[in-house]
Amino acid sequence: MRLTNLDMDVLRTFVEATDLGGFARAANRLGRSQSAISLQMKKLEEQVGQRLFEKQGRGTALTEMGDIVLGYARRILSLNDEAMTAARGMALEGTLRFGVPHDFAATLLPSVLTHLSCIHPQLHVRAHVDRRLVMLEQLEAGALDVVLAFGASDRLPRALVATLPIAWIGPHSGFPLAGKSVPLLLSDPPCSFRHAVIEALDRANIPWRIVFTSPNLPALWAATEAGLGITPRTAFGLPKSLTILPANSDLPMLPHVPLALHAFGDPLPPAVASFQAIVIEALAVALPAGSVSKSVNTRAPLHPPPKPPTQMPPSLKRGKRL
Repeated sequence: MRLTNLDMDVLRTFVEATDLGGFARAANRLGRSQSAISLQMKKLEEQVGQRLFEKQGRGTALTEMGDIVLGYARRILSLNDEAMTAARGMALEGTLRFGVPHDFAATLLPSVLTHLSCIHPQLHVRAHVDRRLVMLEQLEAGALDVVLAFGASDRLPRALVATLPIAWIGPHSGFPLAGKSVPLLLSDPPCSFRHAVIEALDRANIPWRIVFTSPNLPALWAATEAGLGITPRTAFGLPKSLTILPANSDLPMLPHVPLALHAFGDPLPPAVASFQAIVIEALAVALPAGSVSKSVNTRAPLHPPPKPPTQMPPSLKRGKRL
């Protein structure tokens, strides 16, 4: 039997549409019409000889065969990208120092490092898990090469990666608040979450008190699990022992918080640009559909153009060509 060769471009669109949660979002990301995306998906179904999509409410969902093909598509694209990287002599070596918040250390880093080790096995990553202010100061001083952090900074270069809702986090048993001031578990200032929650409570004329503070997120999770109070955070990296509290009249709605990548370079060093692309790809899979910014460009210099750091980061060079 003659085997059919799957179209690489169609597979890439298939993965993109699935990760983003729909043909319309994929069309916006890829700069194509929704009908063009639909035609590509129809072509893929014809090549596979099976239905990959089925109607679900007003949208579509993957069939069982669609899930199977999606797994193979990811593997095929990963091998293709690794082969092209090796063929073009783009292997990188050196040390890249990455600042990452506690929220993403245990959940995002494994997929990022796995992908990076396949494409650039000679690139050593040193992860620094800390608070936003500390990491941005180290980036400005030249002690870090790239930082993923919540909140915006007008002083440092930035690329908006995603916008995530802040939620009220508490124990699974719930937390009775009727007639009481809200007991808050907060990070030390300055903190985007701390500022947002206090502002929201004051605007709603709801009394509050701070019962626990820590610069360390695991300590905040422990205090929340112990029932000392409630804390504001995004749902990403939430321990299984905690939950998002349901919306009710006792607690005000909280705003969204930006998640941004910060790095120096115009253009960005090859290692930083490649690493940022991998981080954004991992976030696009892990975060809710539509939360990742469509305008982020990891190859272009971040905006606004910054002044050089007082200490330039160590050189990150391309590997020798074969």
